[in-house]
Amino acid sequence: MTIHDAAARGFEAAAEAYERGRPAYAAEAVEHLVRVLGIGAGRPVLDLAAGTGKLTRALVPSGAELIAVAPVAAMRARLAMAVPSAEVLEGTAETIPLPDTSVDAVVVGQAFHWFDGERALREIHRVLRRGGGLGLIWQSRDPQRPWQHRLETLIDRLAAGEPRFRTGEWRRAFATSDLFEPLREAEFSNVQRGGLETIIDRVASVSYVAAAPPQARDAVLAEIRELLMTDPEIAGSDVIELPYVTNVYSTTRREAP
Repeated sequence: MTIHDAAARGFEAAAEAYERGRPAYAAEAVEHLVRVLGIGAGRPVLDLAAGTGKLTRALVPSGAELIAVAPVAAMRARLAMAVPSAEVLEGTAETIPLPDTSVDAVVVGQAFHWFDGERALREIHRVLRRGGGLGLIWQSRDPQRPWQHRLETLIDRLAAGEPRFRTGEWRRAFATSDLFEPLREAEFSNVQRGGLETIIDRVASVSYVAAAPPQARDAVLAEIRELLMTDPEIAGSDVIELPYVTNVYSTTRREAP
């Protein structure tokens, strides 16, 4: 199996923080994804790199037959508890443990930028049925206030060149592939509301934060805690708001040339 080292180490270490700290997906974004991919009752849908099942559980109301694939054992355990109706399998985007033409749709939440894009698209194409759809969704923090910009600066201190959605590098695989139609895009807004510990968990769930050397990670988390406790805009607040932009991309499987 192939999984980026920072992702493997970070998500294994931060599965609990991920579950506590990552916000639910914007309802409008999920509804859009369900509509454009034709997800519905009884239709087999693969949630690829499903993590703790944040996207999987959002799809439960659709009535789809949900299959969740994730490489990290700690996250699969959380997913199985959160979505007992889903079939949970070990695997990666580059080696999907499903037969050819076995699902009507594939969804990927917060993860395609970690994949070997070319290999992943071949595998996704393989497991999709004729005319099947692929949907990608990312929720990105959208700093609007001074304290939010300071938060991003502190988080970025631990970055070490890992793949990131905002660079757009993940798009290259689609630009050079003839296996899928051009990407369609939609954008939505979301707000995460929680106390100080929720925001700390959100930061701790970032893969490269969790994978950082403990001394460096703990120092940054301590500075973030101090920021949240002392910034005049939010100090003492029971509920802190963290805005997000939710980007949704969808495409349709082409027949192999």
